[in-house]
Amino acid sequence: MAKLENPILMATIGAAQGLRGEVRVRPFTEDPMAIGDYGNLRSEDGRVFEILDLREAKNVVVVRFRGINDRNAAEALNGLELFIDRDNLPDDELEEDEFYYADLEGLEAVDAEGKSYGKVTAVHDFGAGDLLELKGPGRRPALIPFSEAAVLEIDLEGGRLLIDPMAAGLIEDPNEGKGQDGFPGGK
Repeated sequence: MAKLENPILMATIGAAQGLRGEVRVRPFTEDPMAIGDYGNLRSEDGRVFEILDLREAKNVVVVRFRGINDRNAAEALNGLELFIDRDNLPDDELEEDEFYYADLEGLEAVDAEGKSYGKVTAVHDFGAGDLLELKGPGRRPALIPFSEAAVLEIDLEGGRLLIDPMAAGLIEDPNEGKGQDGFPGGK
């Protein structure tokens, strides 16, 4: 089986469910039941997984894949990551200000003067809002908020993000802690 050109992680297989080959799957899609809407899923080793049946369960979906017919076969899949190719994701369904995380990875974060703060290496969601991880040569990795204040413009074709480094927390406000007269504690 050919290797995926631009793999997108869609789900991780968890524990077996029952005796007939079903598995618990943690999907990374906005709608958990949409996991099968993008075609067959693939593992990194090239195996293809066709969904025959799925149903929602608490925090996961329970899936029956073609060829997985008993508990032993299902248990062997525990921890397996499943991917699709980026081309299988529908771009026409995105709103103007919506992006797939995978499209943001690799973009260079620059300020208005063109100074680079590194490239986006990951997008994290720890529950309080999305964060972009930036890494660059000679720089420590940094997390910045993926907000309108910090990320001013996204240029997918140009491979860049225009950021406000102060709003992103990458530089300190030179006037912070100073009074109106510009001196600490002044008026």
